[in-house]
Amino acid sequence: MKQNKSVWLLMFLLVGLLLAIGATRSGSAKTQQDRIDSITSNLACPTCSGESVFVSQAVAAQAIRLEVARQVSTGTRTDDEIISYIEQRFGGQVLLVPRATGLDSLVWSLPVASLIISLWFLIRAFSRSRKNKPSAPSAQDEKIVEQALAESIAKSRQS
Repeated sequence: MKQNKSVWLLMFLLVGLLLAIGATRSGSAKTQQDRIDSITSNLACPTCSGESVFVSQAVAAQAIRLEVARQVSTGTRTDDEIISYIEQRFGGQVLLVPRATGLDSLVWSLPVASLIISLWFLIRAFSRSRKNKPSAPSAQDEKIVEQALAESIAKSRQS
């Protein structure tokens, strides 16, 4: 049983490691248009409901796209710096994906933590239920039940 748990723990750690590697990989070099598209697809249109700047045709979204294109063409800022610049001008509501720092990190960490804690409680409950399975009745238990049944039958016949 202990070996089974260690295999599951090893698999869980391996999946976590692979997810961390995949999330931090940058991929191949991007063209300027790829950078513009990537940045604008992570920004929400300030006047539209639920649309990214990349998709929206609103005047505000077009202005943001032009500003992003201008900053990408100058080449002086990174993608994160451009997003921060737009966020400062329009506020935090312009981010489609919350930042993974500060209070915004709770958006990401609380669901994961609650899932892990829930799974831990479930595993613990199931392992306890396996341990607490009733064993087969002993010969002494069977004698006690037979005596109780005999007494019960005798009392019911007397009444």
